[in-house]
Amino acid sequence: MAVPWELVISTAGGVTATVVGVIAGGVVGRRGHSEQWVRDNRTTTYAAFLQEFAAVEIELRNAFTEDRPNRVDWVAWNAALVALSLVATREVAAAAAELTGAVGHFAELVARSPKTRGELREIHGRLAAGQLRFVNAARASLDGSQLPLDWQLGGPPAWREIEPYAPAPSTDGSA
Repeated sequence: MAVPWELVISTAGGVTATVVGVIAGGVVGRRGHSEQWVRDNRTTTYAAFLQEFAAVEIELRNAFTEDRPNRVDWVAWNAALVALSLVATREVAAAAAELTGAVGHFAELVARSPKTRGELREIHGRLAAGQLRFVNAARASLDGSQLPLDWQLGGPPAWREIEPYAPAPSTDGSA
């Protein structure tokens, strides 16, 4: 009996195509699942960092305007930073480091006396700008098609909302 080569070749081709399809589907599916896992973890970690930033900023601002020591939960703040270091892109980590520097400077200002309106206004501007940079870097890392925000949502309130509680302007001409 003669071997029907057409049948053998077409069967072998079908089996090969099926095996290649299954392997390719597994690779693509695993990569997609991994990318989704990273994106989900980044989203959660970025949100937790922003929540800790808000808590720290509010406490430092209140301590500054009330002229008292701060009661920041530095453990929670540092835990949020460490978690961020696990999933953040370089751009997001750089923005977080800049914001962390501003937070550290603010903590130093709170501990110092006397306090001035000019110091509060300067650090307030750094914190607001730093938060916006962090948010825009985080948005870009989660979905590159998102346009950056030109304004701040949440975080340090507008200066006009803080100014009434700031130390009185000095009479010697320094803010």
